[in-house]
Amino acid sequence: MELAQASGALLGLAVGDAMGAPLEGLPPPRRRVTEMEGGGLNTVRPGQYTDDTLQTCALARSLIVCRGYSAEDVLLRLAAGYRRQPRFYGPTARAAFALVGQGYGPEDAARIVHSRNRGSRSNGSVMRGLPLGIFYRPHRVGEVSRACSRLTHFDPVAGECSAFVNRMASELCRGRTTRAAYHHALTECRDREVFAVLSAYDEFELRPTLDAVQSTHCALAVFMNAPSYEEAVLAAINLGGDADTVGAITGGLAGAAWGIAAIPRRWLLALQDAEKLHLLSRQLWAVSQW
Repeated sequence: MELAQASGALLGLAVGDAMGAPLEGLPPPRRRVTEMEGGGLNTVRPGQYTDDTLQTCALARSLIVCRGYSAEDVLLRLAAGYRRQPRFYGPTARAAFALVGQGYGPEDAARIVHSRNRGSRSNGSVMRGLPLGIFYRPHRVGEVSRACSRLTHFDPVAGECSAFVNRMASELCRGRTTRAAYHHALTECRDREVFAVLSAYDEFELRPTLDAVQSTHCALAVFMNAPSYEEAVLAAINLGGDADTVGAITGGLAGAAWGIAAIPRRWLLALQDAEKLHLLSRQLWAVSQW
């Protein structure tokens, strides 16, 4: 596995998150956004990332410290990040972390949230799972992705979307072509709905919602049709809607495919904590399973 791909994946996700953050929850912008901007519903600063990157970093640090997936350690780190900056977190993760803080175990918390909200197929577990794709080889990443998703998202559809994205990232980080990574991820897909949408991604309307399938579909379709990292991220964020998450997933896949050198330098210079994120990516790469 090349360091350029691992760093491209992690920083690519953070850049996509930060680029999409001021557009989150809004309709597609009338003026196409092409640079780091501030504002939006969360009044972010230019280059500031959200919970997509916060949760991704928590998972990456856990993999580094534990030399693999530890549900207990990941959950502690995710919950600690939520307590520090709760305003960025989505409804499913927010409710799950609140229950964990009350003493519920992760499986019970996720199940209760699923029942109360009448579902938990939102995209929070998809956006944070990329470090699993960097760390694990393709044949191992699916099961651990589903397990990590279940910490907060009881609905198996969310876990299946996470497994698909992480399998693609694992393949791309290890030198597979985009088409090969895509086809291999499809072969492992266990959910009929997820398979139907992602196997025919050009046939469905792009709907950048909180729904795990719809946001994964948006990111995949944009990435598969883009000629470069820059064009992939710009197409993703200018859809509006859940722009930070669609931007993050798209940016992670595009960074894994084209490497860190493909990310525009001006975006990296504007990105919050860019040097820290670069160091984190190198640390994760160093302990990953090649």
